Amino acid sequence: MSIKVSSLSKLYDTQKAVDNISFELKKGEIVGFLGPNGAGKSTTMKIITGYLPASGGKAEVCGFDVAEKPMEVRSRVGYLPEANPLYYDMYVREYLEFTAGIHKLGKGAKQRIEEMIEMTGLSKEAHKKIGALSKGYKQRVGLAQAMLHDPEVLILDEPTTGLDPNQILEIRDLIRKIGAEKTVLLSTHIMQEVQAMCSRVIIINNGQIVADDSIENLREAGAQQDVMMVSFDKAVDAKLLKQLKNVASAESVGDNKWKLVSKSAEELPRELMQWALDQHVNITSMQAEVNSLEDVFRKLTK
Repeated sequence: MSIKVSSLSKLYDTQKAVDNISFELKKGEIVGFLGPNGAGKSTTMKIITGYLPASGGKAEVCGFDVAEKPMEVRSRVGYLPEANPLYYDMYVREYLEFTAGIHKLGKGAKQRIEEMIEMTGLSKEAHKKIGALSKGYKQRVGLAQAMLHDPEVLILDEPTTGLDPNQILEIRDLIRKIGAEKTVLLSTHIMQEVQAMCSRVIIINNGQIVADDSIENLREAGAQQDVMMVSFDKAVDAKLLKQLKNVASAESVGDNKWKLVSKSAEELPRELMQWALDQHVNITSMQAEVNSLEDVFRKLTK
């Protein structure tokens, strides 16, 4: 496993920021790490990168224990923290050269720096001081330094903060491309980003993991089983539809589509099919209403 977290805890005095959590990430996964502010996301990420010590349990990266082999772990991790720490008085290339020196890239450093500048869309800004860049371009510099040493694991805390819509699409494509070869743990509050990039989601609340599954499974699990969305091939009589034994209420949502609140989710489909046969109409689709990822998130963290 690229990342393995086992019974991990972090205490600040008597407050449990992270409370006995466990999860694993394998190569090629882009996993969304979600939770409300103060849930323990950033703390967990800092422990995995070796920035903070754990109070209990352990974290491993590429088979190395973070506490016992911190330098082995750091050489394999690229980290973009939420508060992107940059040297504003340095020029972009100068800063990346400095970072390359820390990672001891040697003779290949210059070529790798140019690759990262091009990959993160910094070519037009590379001659500037970091302090003169917009927030979006500063974020790109942070991404470039995180990927500079070609790490096996990327830990990205709010990577699209401050980016405009075009930049977000570019960084999203970049992360997806990287994720095919590496392991990416991605924290964000933007659900569209999670749905666009992630194959799996871990949701943490009050320091504990409340969900760990694929987006599709989470949405299906959050389906409202007492609500059916039904479409017909032509208009139907609303009064007759509302008179069905297992229909508590019926609301037209346009284009011969109806939102039905059922008295019995098991009996309604059978009753509907017989009713449609009697009314000489066809049911073109019928399914339980599925919540959005945002709905699931709110339900699990409220």
